[in-house]
Amino acid sequence: MTDATTQIKETVTANDVVLFMKGTKEMPQCGFSSRVAGVLNYMGVTFKDVNVLADADIRQGIKDYSDWPTIPQLYVKGEFIGGCDIITEMTLSGELDQLFEAKGVSFDKDAAEKIREANA
Repeated sequence: MTDATTQIKETVTANDVVLFMKGTKEMPQCGFSSRVAGVLNYMGVTFKDVNVLADADIRQGIKDYSDWPTIPQLYVKGEFIGGCDIITEMTLSGELDQLFEAKGVSFDKDAAEKIREANA
């Protein structure tokens, strides 16, 4: 395993929810990263953000690790969930709520409902 792979594995194992993104949750550097971070922030999910722009090895490494070509990438309890489109669909369908509940990740159900109402 490369150093980047080891670092990625340790990060997704040590944190319940991890978002590999362009920029940070306070200062996203792309619209897709901003959207996923925004959903997690709005739903009150505690998550670790990893800025792939800060480290080229991690930026390539996460694509290899998940076998997924794009950023952002969301991990919950060590499991790759998906990128922006998948997270958006899961949020609107309620699947993300179910996933968080099944994995024991706390989130604001009312906020999740508000997102769905706003996008209905």
